[in-house]
Amino acid sequence: MINKVNSIAVNGLTSDLIEVEVDINQGLPSFTIVGLPDQGVQESKERLRSALKSSGSKLPSSRITVNLAPADIRKSGPSFDFPIAIGILDAEFDFDKTLLEKSIFIGELSLNGDLRKISSVLPATIGAKEKGFKNIFVPVSNSLEASVIPGINVIAVENLSEAIQILLGRKELKITEKLDLSTKISETLENKYDFKYVLGQNFAKRALEIAASGGHNIIMNGPPGSGKTMLSKAFSTILPDLTVDEAIEISKIYSISGLLDTDNPLITKRPFRTVHHTASSVSIIGGGRNAKPGEISLAHKGVLFLDEILEFQKSVLEVLRQPLEDGQITVNRVNASFTYPAKFILVGAMNPCPCGYLTDPDKDCICSPRQVQNYQSRLSGPLIDRVDIFIEVPKVKTENFTIGEKYENSETSKDIKNRVEKARKIQLKRFAGTKITFNSEMSTKEINKYCQLDSETENILKQAVTMMNLSARSYYRILKLARTIADLSSEENIKKEHILEALSFRKKEES
Repeated sequence: MINKVNSIAVNGLTSDLIEVEVDINQGLPSFTIVGLPDQGVQESKERLRSALKSSGSKLPSSRITVNLAPADIRKSGPSFDFPIAIGILDAEFDFDKTLLEKSIFIGELSLNGDLRKISSVLPATIGAKEKGFKNIFVPVSNSLEASVIPGINVIAVENLSEAIQILLGRKELKITEKLDLSTKISETLENKYDFKYVLGQNFAKRALEIAASGGHNIIMNGPPGSGKTMLSKAFSTILPDLTVDEAIEISKIYSISGLLDTDNPLITKRPFRTVHHTASSVSIIGGGRNAKPGEISLAHKGVLFLDEILEFQKSVLEVLRQPLEDGQITVNRVNASFTYPAKFILVGAMNPCPCGYLTDPDKDCICSPRQVQNYQSRLSGPLIDRVDIFIEVPKVKTENFTIGEKYENSETSKDIKNRVEKARKIQLKRFAGTKITFNSEMSTKEINKYCQLDSETENILKQAVTMMNLSARSYYRILKLARTIADLSSEENIKKEHILEALSFRKKEES
């Protein structure tokens, strides 16, 4: 007789139903797992021997064949330990078949029979729900993560012995209480990087407000100590709160990366990923043996912050070009390819030269013109074309260092955030029924529809594009930026002042 147990295989962000078939027949004792399993799945045989013994059972001295169907889908990791064990134990205990048929089982077994925490539980639970299953059995340490998804019962199991008792009907089927997602997301803490603590830098604050409103990429150039890093970190405090759907979408990425916290299994704030300049291309775009998401996907719906952006290897910066344009990245491997979302706002900070003091009024620069030129050329033209806002961040004068009353008169992040949310609501209404969220995501079709100019304003823009030697891509990015500036002013049409302000944020002397 063949025993069947349902499980889920997660590959990238997609999930596939896996039918675990267990056949126990007479013959020389053997244990074979087929169905395109990787080494992690093959190793489950040794874990199962010990786990079954510790749970008061044992591996039958028979010919055991486990088939993970369908065979054309690669199965990886230890999450199949639990369903394989249930399939073997079903031959001994004859579990409730109705319960088995309506349930998904995932989990890694320890040698003493306990169920250990695994990754990718959130996308697995979503997959189980979409495929019509009523229950999903998961390790206790993954139960909160699975409970994020409504419409499916989450059964938290401590060990194999407990699972046996539940499936025999000897123990009550306890369903994990669902998390209140809206309450979870609304819980906020005071942020030490509030904009009210940034003295001066009004031009930079304005640029960051525009970037947050329209989802525009931004690079800040200035000497050390000018406040670029502080401004970048404060940027995350003016981004709108996540919606429930966005929180789940981001949490899925963190789940397959194994980065979700057991006690707080939902990402409730927009990601702010800081990447060190020694990072490799693989760590940024994703990859490795299991094709895990990289920093650009972990920053999805949030911010990717590249401090000292010119210190990155040029080849590393170039890999950002495609995801900045497409909002996603495809990681190819020998047996499969995985596509991960990567819609983030790029925030870069750079020094103007190798020594950093080219624009510092108090310190002399020791770099030659050639060194400065070579240093700044690390940002290629195609990459520059994908950045909407370039600003100079001057060093703050020492008289602005006074602490106290000046903070009280400074505009808070909450004030700026309110304006950002208002501008974003305009965009959501504008792009309702499409896949576009921000002005920065508009294609030529939408630009022609929503960024029309009068003749005077259009002539100003064309003259500026010619004088600044800007590309066609830069031309359209200026229009998208001007559209955001107009939205912040609640203006239906783009006016001359909106175009002029957008032009002030473009990088000069582009090639």
